[in-house]
Amino acid sequence: MNLHLSAEGRDPEHPVDIGPDGAGWDYSGLRVLVLEPGTPTSFETGASEVFVLPLRGSLDVEVRADASPEVVEAQWALEGRDSVFTRVTDFAYVGRGSTVRLLSEDGAEVAVPSARCEQRLAPRYGPAAQVPVEVRGAGPATRQVTNFGVPGVWDHAERLICCELVTPPGNWSSYPPHKHDASEPCPVVNEEIYYFRIAGADQVTPDRSGFGYHRTYTGPEHDAAGLAPVDLLAEVRDHDVVLIPHGYHGPCIAAPGYPMYYLNVMAGPGGRAMVFCDDPAHTWVRDSWSGTAPDPRCPVTSADGRVTAP
Repeated sequence: MNLHLSAEGRDPEHPVDIGPDGAGWDYSGLRVLVLEPGTPTSFETGASEVFVLPLRGSLDVEVRADASPEVVEAQWALEGRDSVFTRVTDFAYVGRGSTVRLLSEDGAEVAVPSARCEQRLAPRYGPAAQVPVEVRGAGPATRQVTNFGVPGVWDHAERLICCELVTPPGNWSSYPPHKHDASEPCPVVNEEIYYFRIAGADQVTPDRSGFGYHRTYTGPEHDAAGLAPVDLLAEVRDHDVVLIPHGYHGPCIAAPGYPMYYLNVMAGPGGRAMVFCDDPAHTWVRDSWSGTAPDPRCPVTSADGRVTAP
């Protein structure tokens, strides 16, 4: 199975469209939609719950339950952003069995992460001002984690877990490498999608000129669990996707000069939990950060805009 899905040659109007069946697993999915100015776009959630997350631009969202299509169940105006590198955004949650209509007067890009589920929960709005922004790591392993859709922050979901990471140029994130799969001693299994945006020379506008690296690999414990071997080291560029069915993942490395963003989408059979296990060969690195200052370039963004200058 190809775990690195390059955006090279992909239709720019449909940059990402990955369902669980296409990924070869059971729960996690991701679509990225490009909205033309003033042109409505509709989609059905089917058997999945989703977030509606503006990547660029603002938009109006209308939700109807498939069981009562004549009734508008919810409507919101989501205040978005110029780029994932400029601001934390509003977002929305929509349950399974829904039809969603999106409209942006000026055009927009929208991520729709998804997870198959059994319950239908009511739609709900998430304001940017209530999204916690965490600075994680230290020194050259400092990164921003925008926890908009994680357990304990957003509990209105059955399976879907999402967060955004922003890594300054030259820094490492998803480090130490970690796993959440069926190998020992992990208590939770999650299928995970990494969706990358890489900014160009202006540090704000995503394009394919910038790059970074992503690593996924397995060890003897995965062999013992009957999981297929994985050994991936991929150069990632704007709009690229990495699928992580199992294995240690990390680091993600932003090349000097090019900020890295990625959206994490996770879901699995055991409910919503972000429990993970470090690669024991590298977990000592966490203790080495004691007394090391975080990179002052983090946090990069907040609900009010850029925190640090490009």
